[in-house]
Amino acid sequence: MIIGLPKEIKNSEFRVAMTPKNVQRLTSLGHQVVVQKSAGEAIGISNEDYKQGGAELLESLEDVYQKSDMIVKVKEPLAKEYPLLKEGQILFTFLHLAAQKELSTLLCAKSVSALAYETIEKENKQLPLLRPMSAIAGRVGLQNAIYYLQNFVGGKGILPGGIKGTKKADITILGGGVAGLNSALCAVGLEAQVTLLDIDEKKLKKFSDLFQGKVKCLLSNEKNILSRLKKTDILIGSVLITGHKAPKLINKDMISSMPEKSVVVDISIDQGGCIETARPTSHTKPTYIERGVIHYCVPNIPSAVARTSTFALTNKSYPYIEEIANKGLKQALKKLPELKKGLNTYKGYITYQPVAEALNLNFQALEDLL
Repeated sequence: MIIGLPKEIKNSEFRVAMTPKNVQRLTSLGHQVVVQKSAGEAIGISNEDYKQGGAELLESLEDVYQKSDMIVKVKEPLAKEYPLLKEGQILFTFLHLAAQKELSTLLCAKSVSALAYETIEKENKQLPLLRPMSAIAGRVGLQNAIYYLQNFVGGKGILPGGIKGTKKADITILGGGVAGLNSALCAVGLEAQVTLLDIDEKKLKKFSDLFQGKVKCLLSNEKNILSRLKKTDILIGSVLITGHKAPKLINKDMISSMPEKSVVVDISIDQGGCIETARPTSHTKPTYIERGVIHYCVPNIPSAVARTSTFALTNKSYPYIEEIANKGLKQALKKLPELKKGLNTYKGYITYQPVAEALNLNFQALEDLL
């Protein structure tokens, strides 16, 4: 199989989907790997590193797409890449299709077999490829919130943990998944006042025990959320329903109830966002102010620490890449059941039901197509 690694073109996206060691392993197994020049240079991986791994270096994005049977990347294709996708090609990346109707329609029109990192799901409900990126997003999201709380960037000027005789920052985390938990860990480490809300009472009991009273755990409902927002300095939105568009749990009026110069981080923005006032930003222009509140809504937060993120992601994604390359997609799907949930489009159909429901498109069960 010919596997292609293009350079990411999303704003400030510095991660790469394969390391030189991954390339070396694939070429040793008889596969061909083509890499766009300078794909990894932002994180210290040179063209020579890939070349020594056995890759063929290509000049352009177009060349990589044209030559490859399978494209492996980090973020969803952007409009510039739409014409480059080939009929019947395999695409393996973060897709977040529930918020991407145009891309979903295109993938079906071109019969692309599109595998989404974020919906690969094991029997125990774990999301092995999304998990490390969510952990990083939770930590980096909190770090950025702390940064924007400072006076010189327009914030309130509150030290997270305060010092003796002063008020600590009041941090509210909405959603106790991997991202929310990691935000809480960082916030507790900074000795801030932390409240975490979730709809799962068992999870809240677990977190209460884990943090030994350092995090206040509340059931997530409109009353509790609104009560918290009125005194919150930092709000972290980290709501995830696997594969679905994020539910809007906080409306504009609720944001208006927050103190002026508070900071909102919507980690769910790559799935449409869980806050009504949230809209995608970028690492080069990460914030805006609405209703007097600073909003940070970058959809590729882990790229802020792209070297760490690259190795954390490829540690989990590479075994699937090798399996598909060795056995072909159909056989890989049979051997690794979690890959079936990862397959969002196949043979011209949406094969992941939450995406079809979110976009009001026709769904076709994968088993019927196989």
